[in-house]
Amino acid sequence: MVTFLPTRPGRLADVPSFERGIGGAESNVACVLARAGHSVRWVGRVGADGFGDHLVEAITAYGVDTSAVRRDPARPTGVYFRTAGDRATDAHEVAYYRAGSAASAMTARNTDLAAARSGRVLHLSGITAALSDGCLALMRELTAPRPGRPLVSFDVNHRPGLWRDHPEGPRVLLDLARRADLVFVGDDEARDAWGLRGARAIREALPEPDVLVVKDGEAGAVVFDRTAAGGTGGTETAGNAVRAEGRTAGGGGECGEDAAGAAVFVPALRVDVVAAVGAGDAFAAGFLSATLRGLPARDRLRHGHLTAAAALTVPGDLAEPPARGLADRLAALDDGAWETLRLGPGWTAADARAAEEVRTP
Repeated sequence: MVTFLPTRPGRLADVPSFERGIGGAESNVACVLARAGHSVRWVGRVGADGFGDHLVEAITAYGVDTSAVRRDPARPTGVYFRTAGDRATDAHEVAYYRAGSAASAMTARNTDLAAARSGRVLHLSGITAALSDGCLALMRELTAPRPGRPLVSFDVNHRPGLWRDHPEGPRVLLDLARRADLVFVGDDEARDAWGLRGARAIREALPEPDVLVVKDGEAGAVVFDRTAAGGTGGTETAGNAVRAEGRTAGGGGECGEDAAGAAVFVPALRVDVVAAVGAGDAFAAGFLSATLRGLPARDRLRHGHLTAAAALTVPGDLAEPPARGLADRLAALDDGAWETLRLGPGWTAADARAAEEVRTP
């Protein structure tokens, strides 16, 4: 979708003008992965209109291959408006205009399935599944077990408003997650959608994925991993349709290992938040980037937190991720330094030498 950000704080009714940007869970992940140095393709559908032109051109400018994007002459590109929000509570208004949009008309028949399956990673979102019956059928097709399929990454992205007329939404999202290889879900999402509390309960409900990442906001994130550390090389695919240690409460460590896989927890960073929109997508992109590079579990989580911190310190959905050298250096900090690290607006502009000056309390 095209997103419109207010030029000043206030209610939507009072904001006189907006700045145009791009938004969308899968395209956000694609753009950040491309900026992080990976080969990425975004597979989607937009209108044959000016907003569609803007989306394709902007996403292409990030270095993403958009050759598999389809243009719909009969349906518009989705748009949404939001307020700046309150930094302390993240209270904000959002007005979505995507009913009947080009993206909502995606099906397994009008989507380039070969392009979606051509990478090492296929990243999907539960948001797309909620847009229409055709989109849900597409998600089921792409998550179906089949020989040679890419590693399927699925971000649950439970949005109750999208499922308002479909009470089976939580069950649908659980079924899709069980068919994926790598799943991202927020502790709050799992509580709201499935009545589950805590990472272990979520893992018990989702035993199938080899890798499960449970995010707990400002507290941190835990990964359950049954796979050996190792990289996966080539083109990653992202789209509305995109294979890439220490203590339990400290800088990141192993929490135990059983049939669920080794459980590693890494606390979130201290961040001077500008806006929370897009942070979840950025976390997924950082984690996937580190997975593709074959980094260990702790470092995959730390790269997720660092990339999320980049998104949290800008007003829009998308932020320039930290340069790989800087991110690697910060991800390698000892537990004490990681826990005291504090990041604010502009921190990603630092180079490796300037990282010495990143603020600490």
